[in-house]
Amino acid sequence: MRFFFVKTLKRRYLLDDFPFPKVPRRLPVILTVEEVGRLINSASNLMDRTLLMVLYATGMRDRELRNLQVKDIDSNAMLIHIQHGKGGRDRYVPLSPKLLETLREYWRWMKPKTWLFPGTVDGWRADKPITPKVVWDACQSAAERAGIDKRVSAHLLRHSYATHLLEAGADLRSIQLLLGHVELRHTALYLHLSRRHLQAVPNPLDTMQVSSPDTVHHSRKKYKK
Repeated sequence: MRFFFVKTLKRRYLLDDFPFPKVPRRLPVILTVEEVGRLINSASNLMDRTLLMVLYATGMRDRELRNLQVKDIDSNAMLIHIQHGKGGRDRYVPLSPKLLETLREYWRWMKPKTWLFPGTVDGWRADKPITPKVVWDACQSAAERAGIDKRVSAHLLRHSYATHLLEAGADLRSIQLLLGHVELRHTALYLHLSRRHLQAVPNPLDTMQVSSPDTVHHSRKKYKK
């Protein structure tokens, strides 16, 4: 179509004028709290364990984690500064005391300079961010060790974090700010994943007066063909 308009008709190819089929939107799979615990405990080393804990305890995106710097961890204010998030927006998220304990142990061991999770060059540690493959391998390795069949990724941990916050009583607006969502409708997705919210609404069937099932005739009526 683009070739036809631009080359043949010598006209502008306007995407807005063409209808696109609707893509079915499926609800994301999430990990249970127990599965997240198993995942973290199954990390192959301290760096992978710290990486997984940061992802789950903050709801960061993959790119935000890779660009996280040492100076972004404010242990005095108990905050983590996420810089240049999606759309170039900054935000702060709370620093979990349990995460801080692990971060301190990790820092004493790794001694990172600029980037919290430094990458490598030719197999040697370098003062540069890690690659997406490092994050992916950490998730996959821990999931395999933990016996989790779900496709574990940074984004799955982000979904799990948001859903678990909602089930713990956090409101949608607070979760929106923590995740860095521009619109609340993106955060409202987690209402469909939270069992507590789904079960909070009474089913209209339960308000009806219906006869007991043991009083109903059990045999089925046979129809002539």
